[in-house]
Amino acid sequence: MKVLFVHPYGSNFLPGVQDITTIFNLMPPLGIMSIAAVLEQNGIPVDILDCYAAPAPAEAVLEAILLKRPDIVGFSCTTSSFMEGYRAAELLKQHSPEIITVLGGAHACTIGAALLDSFPAIDYLVIGEGEQTMLELAKSDGRNVENIPGIAYRKDGVGTLTDQRELIADLDALPFPAYHLLPDFPKRYSLPLFSFPTAPNTSIISSRGCPYSCSYCDRSVFARGFRFNSPEYIIEHVTMLNKKYGIRHVFFYDDLFTFDRKRVARFCELKKQNRLNLTYNCIARLEHVDQELLTLLKDSGCWQVNFGIESGDPEVVKKHRKFFGLDEVGRKLQMVKEAGMRVKGLFMVGLPGEDEAAIRRTIEYALSLPLEEINVTKFTPFPGAPVYKTIREHGDFDENWPLMNCMNFVFVPHGMTKAQLEDLYDEFIRRFYHRSRIHWGYTSMLWRSPRSVLKFLRHLPEIMAFEMKKKW
Repeated sequence: MKVLFVHPYGSNFLPGVQDITTIFNLMPPLGIMSIAAVLEQNGIPVDILDCYAAPAPAEAVLEAILLKRPDIVGFSCTTSSFMEGYRAAELLKQHSPEIITVLGGAHACTIGAALLDSFPAIDYLVIGEGEQTMLELAKSDGRNVENIPGIAYRKDGVGTLTDQRELIADLDALPFPAYHLLPDFPKRYSLPLFSFPTAPNTSIISSRGCPYSCSYCDRSVFARGFRFNSPEYIIEHVTMLNKKYGIRHVFFYDDLFTFDRKRVARFCELKKQNRLNLTYNCIARLEHVDQELLTLLKDSGCWQVNFGIESGDPEVVKKHRKFFGLDEVGRKLQMVKEAGMRVKGLFMVGLPGEDEAAIRRTIEYALSLPLEEINVTKFTPFPGAPVYKTIREHGDFDENWPLMNCMNFVFVPHGMTKAQLEDLYDEFIRRFYHRSRIHWGYTSMLWRSPRSVLKFLRHLPEIMAFEMKKKW
C-alpha cells in the first residue's frame, strides 16, 4: 500500500497576524521522516507533504493528497495543528472514503482512543513511537488491526486501544530520516535566525525520552527513560548530511544531548578524528555542565548551547521542575560563554503559581544573566503534561486546541488577567533586546552569522509588516 504522510500547518501563530516564523525557523519533520525511512526500507512506497514548508488551506491540501494517489494517509499533529489536519481528513473522507486515515503525533498520544469517538474522519490512531506500528499497519492493508500493538481503533463504534507497543531499544537499528522526500531540502529549511554561523543547516534528534518529570513537559510519545544513538551512528548521520546535502551546521534538538557523558565525549573525539567540517548547537541541562565538558564541546565545533531556565523565581521553579540554585545558573552560563560558545536561555511566562511579582523577578533575573539570546514562550498546559490534570485548580484555562502553540495565553493564573500577562511578556522581550550589549552582539553577527543577516535584510518587508500588524 502506498503511504502519504501529511504534516499539517497549525496557522494560529497569533490571531489576526501573519505567521512569519516559517521564513526564519523551519525545521524538517523528523518524526514522520523516520517512519517514512523505515517503510521505504521495507519496500513500501512513501511520500511526505510538509504543509509547514508550503502552507495551504485544507482544500489545497486535499488536492495535493489526491495527486499522490495514496492508500493510507498519516497525519502527524500537535495539539495546535490537529483541527487543521482533521479538516483535511474530513474532506478526504468525503471525496475518497476508501483511503485509510491515520493520526499520530503528540495530540493522538495524549488524548488517546477517546479521540476516535468525536472525530469520525479518522480511522486509526498510532499511539507511541510510530516506526514499527505504521509498518505493520501498512502491511496489514488495514485488516485485523486489533492484533497490532500501539493502535487505537473502533470496536462496536467506540475507540479502543490494542496492546501497548514496546519502545525501540536500539535506535541505531533505524535508518536515517528520509530527507530525500522533502522536495526543497535543505534550501527551504533553516534553523532560527541568528542561531547558526553558516548554511545550509538542519536539525537532528539523536535520543528519545527524558528521565526528568517537569510539570509542563509532555512525555506521551517517547515516555520517560533515556535511549540514544551511539556516537558512531551520529557521526555517520552528520557525515551523510554534510556530503550528500552540503549541510554545514546542525542543531541537536534532543532534550538532553549532554545527559550521557561518555556518549558526548566519544562523539566529540570522533568528530575531531574525522575532521568533519561542520559546527553544531545543542540543548543542555545545567546539572550536566562542567569545565571539562564545555572544553570538549567547544573543541569539537559547538557554536551555541541552549538552556531551559523557565523562571527566575525560586518558588515557581521548585513547583515545576528539579530545582537548581539561581546563583549557580549564572555561574554555569558564564562558564559556557568563557569557553567561547553563545548562550541562549529558554523562559516561560504564565506558569501556575506565578503572579506579577514572580514574573518581574524572572525578567530582572534574565537581564542579570550572561545570555546573548532568549526564547520566551507563553505557558501552555498540554494534555500530556503532568500539570494538565489539575490545571483548572490554578487558574482559568481556555482549552482551544488551535491556539495551544505556546504563543497564546490560553491559561491565566489565579489573581492575574490576560492583559497583564501580555504586557509583562512584551516588557520581557523589549527590555532584554533593547540593551546596548545585545545590540552589539547582533552587530557581531555581521561576521559571526552573515547568512542570518542577509536573510533578515531580504525579508525586512515581511518583518515590518508583521510588527505593524502586531502593534495595530
